[in-house]
Amino acid sequence: MNSLPLRSFGTTARALLLVGVHLVAGCGGATQTTGAVSDAGFDAAPDVGIDAAPDVEIDAAPDAASDAEINTAPDAPIDAAPPTLRETRTIEVGDVRVDVVLSRPALTEVDALIVFHGTTGRDSNVMPATERTLDEFAALLDRPDMLLVSVAYLEEGRLIGDAVRDGEAALAWVRDAAPSALGVTIRRVFLGGHSQGGYLVTRLNTLHTVDAVIANAPGPLDLVYRCGLEEAGETEASVTCARLRRQFGSTTEDPEAYASRSLLRFTEGHRADLLVVQGLGDSPIQMRSWPLFRAALEACEGCRGREFVELPGRGHPALFESAEARAAFNGFLDRHR
Repeated sequence: MNSLPLRSFGTTARALLLVGVHLVAGCGGATQTTGAVSDAGFDAAPDVGIDAAPDVEIDAAPDAASDAEINTAPDAPIDAAPPTLRETRTIEVGDVRVDVVLSRPALTEVDALIVFHGTTGRDSNVMPATERTLDEFAALLDRPDMLLVSVAYLEEGRLIGDAVRDGEAALAWVRDAAPSALGVTIRRVFLGGHSQGGYLVTRLNTLHTVDAVIANAPGPLDLVYRCGLEEAGETEASVTCARLRRQFGSTTEDPEAYASRSLLRFTEGHRADLLVVQGLGDSPIQMRSWPLFRAALEACEGCRGREFVELPGRGHPALFESAEARAAFNGFLDRHR
């Protein structure tokens, strides 16, 4: 896959240790790697957005709303944050055309957070997932100066990993076109993603330099393992594996085709500091490969800093359910301002 030409922003790795956050110091520069995707974490259900089911809100969890709505306390000053404008745009960069949903404050200088939803399975589910992902990341933020750009990448007729080009296009647009289109100065650019969105931002981090990257429950981690379980009838069939099987045959016929699109292949050459949040009560498929993924990231000798927040008892949308994860998320962004 050829990446679109983008300007790179340098970033400095800073190794800090927070309560509940484990930091692995990076070792300087990065080298670009190519490869593919991984495990079934979020893809454990074929048509899921941020939620565990396509029609279940993240805050369906009993304590999710209280954690996600910290910024909406009744006694917060009405004028504590500038008003925001929300709009949907279709952007075109090279031969890539993709919709994005924007939420921007009434400020002339902002940072930008580009976010990516999880697997939806059907394109009819993409825009609701895109909107919901923007809302959930917005609810995490404790700062008013962030431009949010939620990318509505499509999935039907595409293989896992194909949406990396949509992410590259969104990143190029934010850097090159958004300042004049929106009348703002963009100081820093961050990436954030949930599930397959976490997979996409992790892969983008091996291709382009941004200021920092946050991934919640990134996956699929190991497609050979996950799709092999499906072929054996040991787990529910998914759209992700069905598309790979139509293209490449079974995991025994062409295991490399599956391995090359697994996130376990993208643990080196990261160009920006990375925060990964993982609920330890996630699906058995995700939990089987999560320790392997974390160990590979920790062993990387050409990566920037890596931080991990592991949350016992939390499920797939852990970042959006936990006050501890929210604090780590904001602390991570603040250290890269």
